[in-house]
Amino acid sequence: YLQRVRNATARMGELIEALLKLSRIGRGELKPEEVDLSALAADVVAGLRESRPGHAPEVVIQPGLRAQGDRALLRNLLDNLIGNAWKFTRDAAAPRIAFGAEHGPDGLPEFFVRDNGAGFDPAYADKLFQPFQRLHSQDQFEGHGIGLASVKRIVERHGGHLRAEGAPGQGATFFFTLAPDPHDAH
Repeated sequence: YLQRVRNATARMGELIEALLKLSRIGRGELKPEEVDLSALAADVVAGLRESRPGHAPEVVIQPGLRAQGDRALLRNLLDNLIGNAWKFTRDAAAPRIAFGAEHGPDGLPEFFVRDNGAGFDPAYADKLFQPFQRLHSQDQFEGHGIGLASVKRIVERHGGHLRAEGAPGQGATFFFTLAPDPHDAH
């Protein structure tokens, strides 16, 4: 019983820390600058290769992707999106992750992180961006259920939009836009 209480206490501490991180994203002044998203993505991938050496998906990063934004927040965004793709491709036969951009309907770039991992049921896509809403059990995939809520807040702070497409067992794609000038976001 004591071990159960200890485990529950540790888990509660982790959840409180995750909530604090989420609340900090919504505060503080944006420090927009020209950010090389391709280089940030490469840094994230290098960190994942080092910290999780047992899993080595093929990763394709489109070169030359740039945006105006707060470097620290955009790093957090890519940490979460690429980190999720890394996690959810763990059981894929030939795991693959891609980061790139396409022209959106408004002519501005729509960035994406795509994987061929576990995917999700599109009927529950709206739950993805809510804190602590998980579509996979904790036993299947670790995490706090806060990463995509953080991504949503970061995108919104940058005046952009976020959406997800996926299917069970067929992977997921997360698309996001950023305002050309984040100062215009609010």
